[in-house]
Amino acid sequence: MKEIELKNEMLTIKVAEKGAELQSIQDESGREYLWQADPKFWGRHSPILFPIVCSVNDETYVVDGKEYHLPRHGFARDCDFTLISQTPEKVTFALHESEETLKVYPYHFNLAITYRLEGNKVHVIWHVENTDTQEIHFQIGGHPAFNIPGGKTEGIIKLDNEEPLDGLRSYADGSHDMVDVPVEADMGIIEFNNNFWRNDSVKIHKSQTRRAMLMDTNGEPAVTVDYKTPVCAFWSPFDKHAPFVCIEPWFGIGDPRGWQGEFKDKPLMNHLQPGASFMSKYTITIG
Repeated sequence: MKEIELKNEMLTIKVAEKGAELQSIQDESGREYLWQADPKFWGRHSPILFPIVCSVNDETYVVDGKEYHLPRHGFARDCDFTLISQTPEKVTFALHESEETLKVYPYHFNLAITYRLEGNKVHVIWHVENTDTQEIHFQIGGHPAFNIPGGKTEGIIKLDNEEPLDGLRSYADGSHDMVDVPVEADMGIIEFNNNFWRNDSVKIHKSQTRRAMLMDTNGEPAVTVDYKTPVCAFWSPFDKHAPFVCIEPWFGIGDPRGWQGEFKDKPLMNHLQPGASFMSKYTITIG
């Protein structure tokens, strides 16, 4: 699997062409911050979620009355992207429709993923372009996994909103309802351990947060993720006592339990007219 390395005076990152997936984030001392995909716990680093986030019910969805099938989080994370451009501190990969993708997602598109280094920051930039003759519908999200400081299986995430927060009601099988439940947070502080993940991921919606900080053992930020997405989810595999946590900015959400309807009418769906494009990003800050 071919990897591209970017480096500045503070960080070194590696990105694979497969899935345009971030593989490593190391500081100048060589300390690794990104989860290294031990399959005993979870065999990925930071997959790109496209054209869906989470799942469609029974891996089936409907466009203009016709059924299509997609696995959890879509297909982009398993596709080979094309290297478009590279400088010492910036790289862009792209993916467009193919005979295979059209079987499961009936739209023409260009998806570009850019990683840019700036000091101790990694900017992850998403760009979706509608190259079809019809309106297209999609979701997109990030799924970066970070090593918990101290090699522990519990830790602290500090959010930028100290008010009581609403999350979606989630279940152990990964499904959810579009029903609000209180997030287990105190003044924006989430103290997580294995039991915190008993109902799978914690999904904070309604754009209630813009920043999540994974704190180190001294109470200082080890990793900060900034985002402008309607949803940010937090996840680690329940009952595996894994030494990582995912901080996931999402433009989208999976099908609620019992959802039936056209793909375009799903909750938190994004729409693009022919020739239009969508661009957003999230930023990972180390230290």
